[in-house]
Amino acid sequence: MPKTLPSIDTTTPVCCAPVAAGPISDDDALQIALRLKALADPARVRIMSLLFTSPPTGRTGGELADQLGLSESTVSHHLTQLRRAGFVKSERRGMSVYHSADRSALSALCAVLDPDCCR
Repeated sequence: MPKTLPSIDTTTPVCCAPVAAGPISDDDALQIALRLKALADPARVRIMSLLFTSPPTGRTGGELADQLGLSESTVSHHLTQLRRAGFVKSERRGMSVYHSADRSALSALCAVLDPDCCR
C-alpha cells in the first residue's frame, strides 16, 4: 500500500536557505523532501507538464485523464498529492473543477535547490 504524503503547509511556497548555502535544518530538509516526493512519480510529472501547457483557465480532471490515458480516479489521486504539495491550484466552476500549475511554488523549490538556476 503506497504511503500518502503528510500534509504540508502550502500557504506559502517552500522557503529556506538554499541547499547549496550549507547545512539546513531537519524541518527545512523535510519540507523540501516532501515536495520532491510529490513530483517523484511519472504520472505526476506528466500532469504538471500538461498543466504548464494548459490554457490560463486550467483543465478538468476528465480532460487530464483523457490526455494521459488514465482513469479519472487515478488522476484525481495524483492531483490531490500535487495540491497538498502546493504545486497545483484547483477551482470549482459550476459542476467542474479546473486545475492549474502554481508556477510560484515550483520556482521557489528551484531557487531553494539552486539559487542560480533561474537567473
